[in-house]
Parts: sequence; structure tokens; C-alpha cells
Amino acid sequence: MKVGVFGQFYHDGSEEYVLTLLEVLHEKQIEVIIEAKYLELIRHLLDGTRTYETFTAFSDLDPDCDMFFSMGGDGTILRTVLYIRNLGIPVLGINTGRLGFLATVQKENIREAVDCILRGEYDVVDRALLEINTNPANEDLAEFNFALNEIAVSRKDTTSMITVATYLNEEYLTSYWADGLIIATPTGSTGYSLSCGGPVLTPDTTGFVITPIAPHNLNARPLVIPDDTEIKLRVSGREPNYLVSLDSRLATLSEETEIIIRKAPFAMKMVELRAESFLKTLRNKLLWGEDRRN
Repeated sequence: MKVGVFGQFYHDGSEEYVLTLLEVLHEKQIEVIIEAKYLELIRHLLDGTRTYETFTAFSDLDPDCDMFFSMGGDGTILRTVLYIRNLGIPVLGINTGRLGFLATVQKENIREAVDCILRGEYDVVDRALLEINTNPANEDLAEFNFALNEIAVSRKDTTSMITVATYLNEEYLTSYWADGLIIATPTGSTGYSLSCGGPVLTPDTTGFVITPIAPHNLNARPLVIPDDTEIKLRVSGREPNYLVSLDSRLATLSEETEIIIRKAPFAMKMVELRAESFLKTLRNKLLWGEDRRN
């Protein structure tokens, strides 16, 4: 078995859990390949008796890699997508951060998680991605034109609202007068969209969410649409440029640029241990059913 490891250091004390993962993988005689910059971050923690193969980009990854371990939070998994892309390598998120809707394995349970993997006690589920194209083409979006959570447009260099004319399958929907507009996948429905009042979608939902950001018209509500819908956006405002974000990546577009958003032709494969579930994650992370008054 061969696995990839990628992570980022943002939280104190997360180093010990990286070492735990590497130790368990070594005990199980699992071949490991580590992202080069991450290996440099943790090299001082290693005893130097083991060497690891590394990768630095999508082109370095072996499609025959059996699984990918993402060490961190949901943001780390979003960056993992940039390495995996359309290779179809299943990803298991180990949460060394805080909330974690994607990184569902808690850091204290690493050893148990690896044992579950080896026993085959897990499922691999597809998570839909969004793909963006622009007219005219924008070179900043040429290589990484996909997003796992959401694609959002927002104002730039102004405190004034922007107008986002929105078309679904070439039919005019409405013009949102707002700070911006979010197009979210079911995975992203628990992220930025949720914080702007959007609904939670279960991961197996075949739909996307259109959520306005602080709309001027209070009757502008989030809308769930089929995931085979083509979404076209035309943005105007007091400034000649606006921002588009793909998960955490930003690009600046001019008013003349038209955005076309579709479902990406590939999905991200997420590993879900059978002891975990999305509904259990909702209860734990959103405290559903908890009474905090006492």
C-alpha cells in the first residue's frame, strides 16, 4: 500500500500527531510519499533514520497511490485538491485544527483510523466540484479553475455594493444587488454559504446553492439548483474590477468579464470511516440538540 501525506502547521501541538501518523504507517509497512515543503517543516522532528519520497506538484504524484492523508483542517483539504485534481486518489482528512467538516478523523484517533483503513472499514464518496471559465479568458484561472467548496464574486476597492446579473441555462434569474454572490457545492454549503444564511446540503445532494452576500433586497434568498445547471454571471459596479474566489484563491476580473460556472468533469473522492457520518458531524460541530442555556 502507498499513501501520500500533506499538511500545514497552524496549531500548537499538532507536531506530535504527524509523528504518530508516520510511526503507525511505518509499523504497518505502508509506503509513504510526503509533500516536499511539509517534509521540510517536520524534518526537525524526525530522527533521520528514515527517508521519504517527496512530491511538489500534481505532476509528481503517482496515480497508483492508494490514499492521501491530509493533516490539518478543512483548509488543508482544500489545498490538497490542488495536488489530487482528477487523479481519483481518495483523501482522508485528519483534523488537527478546530471545526473540521471535511477533516473528520480526530487527531487522537489516528491509530484507530489507520487500522480501520487496513480492515476495509470505510467508504469512498464522491464530492462534486465547481469549474469556472471566463470570457475573455483569464490566465490567473487557467490552471486552477476548480473549487471544492465555493466560487464567489465580491466587490473590490469599494464599500459600495455590486450588481450580479445571474442566468441559469441562459435564462435570466435576477440581478443581485449585494456585497457579492456565492455558488456553493454541497460540501461548501457548511462553509461561507452557511455563514451568509444558506442551507446545509448533505454531501450526496445533486445540487448547488446560490447565496447572496449581504443583499440590499431582503427578499433575495438562497436558491438550490440542480448541479447540471450552467450559471452565467455578469458583474457591474462603481469600480471597474471585482474579485472572484475559488475556495481560498483569489483573482481580479474586469467588469467586461463574463463568468460561466458548471459542475467540474471530475469529483474529489473522500474517505469516510464507517464509525463516522455527516449527520454525526453536524451534531458535533453545530451543536444540534445541545441546550447551552444551563
